Amino acid sequence: MSVVISVRIPRKLKEELEKLGVNYSAAIRKFLEELVRRERARRLREELERFRRSVDRVEGNLAAEFIREDRDAR
Repeated sequence: MSVVISVRIPRKLKEELEKLGVNYSAAIRKFLEELVRRERARRLREELERFRRSVDRVEGNLAAEFIREDRDAR
């Protein structure tokens, strides 16, 4: 399902795009897809940064402690 987005541009710009044979609808679609991808990535980075700040720093070698704990349980 697709929808129509209308954008008002100067007549000269549209004429120039047509004169040059630019497929402006495909170019706009590609630009908007890239914009969405970058915005999602930016928001994910921000969310990860907030999460990283909220987690307390782990002291010592946590992996080694888990391994020892696992071995002792057997």
